[in-house]
Amino acid sequence: MSHIAIVGAGLIGRAWAFVFARSGFDVRVWDRDAKVLQSLEADIEAMIRQTAPFGQAGPDPQATAARITAAATLEEALAGADLVQESGPEVLEIKRELFARLDALADPHTILASSSSALLASSFAGDLPGKARCLVGHPVNPPHLVPVVEISPASFTSPEVTERARDIYARAGQVPVMLKREIDGFILNRLQAVVLAESLRLIEQGYVDVQGLDDTIRHGLGRRWAFMGPMETINLNAPGGAVDYLGRYGQMMADLAATAAREEAFTAEAAEKIGAAFADVSTPQTVRARQNWRDTELAALAGHLADRAGQSHTQE
Repeated sequence: MSHIAIVGAGLIGRAWAFVFARSGFDVRVWDRDAKVLQSLEADIEAMIRQTAPFGQAGPDPQATAARITAAATLEEALAGADLVQESGPEVLEIKRELFARLDALADPHTILASSSSALLASSFAGDLPGKARCLVGHPVNPPHLVPVVEISPASFTSPEVTERARDIYARAGQVPVMLKREIDGFILNRLQAVVLAESLRLIEQGYVDVQGLDDTIRHGLGRRWAFMGPMETINLNAPGGAVDYLGRYGQMMADLAATAAREEAFTAEAAEKIGAAFADVSTPQTVRARQNWRDTELAALAGHLADRAGQSHTQE
């Protein structure tokens, strides 16, 4: 049984622990905050209760929980690990210090992966003796319900390490996306930033309200994007496929893109409008309740897509 070490047991870290454990990996979890580790068992049980009805807690949910162990020390968590999934604070100096410690303590074969959503491996691992085994494995929140993981190696990362990481994530049921080279924000956050910028501008300038904008994505683009990406979408939107689509609509889309929002969309005025739309549901309690609802819906969607994939495989 492969062993995974989770360093940092917050929201992302414990979700990663769940991802690996339900796929049969032995998982040890360490956090510098003892109180976080003390709540780990209860947090995992809550995730099982939420996801098991939709088949998303593994073949044996209680076996999933049993594979996750809180480690008293970092050394205990790292011993014999095939991969370390670091999910600590998104602070460069903390990442540098933590990766220096991981590099010094982990076995030579262990892959050191960060869940960083913005910091590149070259920014925190470039001076390490073991830099060739360092990369970013960027998840989407919540990782146990949204399976994509962006694998972003630095120029110094060993190709063999990158391929091993890809294999481990795939064995854990995730969908690895391999970046050919580093870029700020990786792929998902760059795409999200563009959509968010234009969304904020359309609201702030009075073209649509918050509800209308969200409905456009939820019941429009998002409905298709739940099971196909924008490239396949355009390939299906013209009789001759993507080349035909871009021939018909490419200039129109280019003109729209030229007038789309950029960084100026992230204004205080836009923030006030968004805040006002969610004023009644923005306390820690209401946000948490809505997160729970979201995660239940994502678990149901994941279960549905898995069933559909199984039916498609059977028909083939």
